[in-house]
Amino acid sequence: MMRRNRHSVYDLEYHLVAVTKYRHPVLNEEVTARLLEISRRLLEDDWPCKVIEINTSTDHVHILFEAPPQVQLSKLVNNYKTVTSRLLRKEFSEFLSKYYWKPYFWSQSYFVATVSERTHAAVLSYVNNQDRRTGE
Repeated sequence: MMRRNRHSVYDLEYHLVAVTKYRHPVLNEEVTARLLEISRRLLEDDWPCKVIEINTSTDHVHILFEAPPQVQLSKLVNNYKTVTSRLLRKEFSEFLSKYYWKPYFWSQSYFVATVSERTHAAVLSYVNNQDRRTGE
């Protein structure tokens, strides 16, 4: 769907994948519920984005979202990982200390790709069908 702002007309969708440090399976039900809540609030309230779909496996999160052209993806991802890591480590410190003895949560790397009208349905299906049990 085409969107407008003051200086542009755009249709930009992205697929972001963030992976936990060392791929530890820390995204249990409780952590995942809080991560989804923080993710939506952060992307939609703090950044001018619209979350289309979000889902997790035990060691990574997939987010399909729209963003205007003014959003610098590297800054958005850095902010996303910093804020979610800080909040989750604070709220689940006892649980996460079993996996991380340093203040880690996310791996430094991430995946981001543009999603076109042609690939939207396939990516949406892929994000929706993440299998939490196998981590795939």
